Amino acid sequence: MEIRETVGAAVTLLGSVFIFLGGLGIVRMPDLFNRIQAGTKASTLGTILSLLGLAIMNEAWIWKLLVIIFFVLITNPISSNVISRAAHFRGTRMTNKTVADLLSDKNKKISEE
Repeated sequence: MEIRETVGAAVTLLGSVFIFLGGLGIVRMPDLFNRIQAGTKASTLGTILSLLGLAIMNEAWIWKLLVIIFFVLITNPISSNVISRAAHFRGTRMTNKTVADLLSDKNKKISEE
């Protein structure tokens, strides 16, 4: 086994660990908004690391995988933001431990003054 394959396998394994931790975060977090954040951050990093590991192992796929990484970097944060804003405006409750709600009407009135 070449050093390139070993490094690629290690990076892919690290990506798999982040994807697992993202799934664990989705199960453990108290409300929808925290679950979206945990799932998005960890799965984005995990997917990128997994794809980078594959690119290290197979040089012929590098450009295709970099394009996929670019789309993951663009679409994951945007989609989670849209989903969480839609849930907030629909009236999804936050946990009692949430300190600030920056999208609430009360905060909009304060910022307008």
